[in-house]
Amino acid sequence: MEGSESEAVFDAYNLNPQRFLNEVLNSVDDMVDGAFDFCMHQAPQITGPGADRSEELARGVSSLHHLTQAVLDKRMSMWEKYCLRHCFSIPDGFVLPKTAGKESQALHREINLLEMQSTADNKYNASVAEVQQLFKEHSVHLMFQELVESASKLHQKVAAELKSKRLGDMKQDGVWKKHCLSSGKQMVPDTGISTSLEDIQEIETKTKR
Repeated sequence: MEGSESEAVFDAYNLNPQRFLNEVLNSVDDMVDGAFDFCMHQAPQITGPGADRSEELARGVSSLHHLTQAVLDKRMSMWEKYCLRHCFSIPDGFVLPKTAGKESQALHREINLLEMQSTADNKYNASVAEVQQLFKEHSVHLMFQELVESASKLHQKVAAELKSKRLGDMKQDGVWKKHCLSSGKQMVPDTGISTSLEDIQEIETKTKR
């Protein structure tokens, strides 16, 4: 089949044989260049610091590089021609299906939709993770506020009881002292703190959340 007809068939299926061959040839050239560059970098470790020996080795490596590249170019040129003539040739009498172009377009649309869906899913997952992180931080903040409020209430309750107790003690101090002296009992000061166990347990429970 003629070149223009073959190109039409490949275009209908979104194929480009020459581009594929060029990428393979470029990859081979890069590998060869990288191998000889590696040899040049490792050469001083073998020859030592002498300038004369380094120059001779560099010239030898360069000569081998050009020789290898020339032989490889001939072989790869033969491989390229073989692929174009046999691997990517369209047989005579081949009829391009009318639906080939439509199927190719439909396939491209489906691929684009899948890419868009994947992008949307990634954004959704990132948003969910962000919301979860904010929720955790908000929960910790609320727990800290509750702890502060409970501690403040406990402090106010203790302070009020102490104040009330001190006022009562001031009124009964004389009676208490006389009673102790007459009965011979030892005077033990009362702190006046009568905070309930439930208040302490409430603070402890909130600190363990």
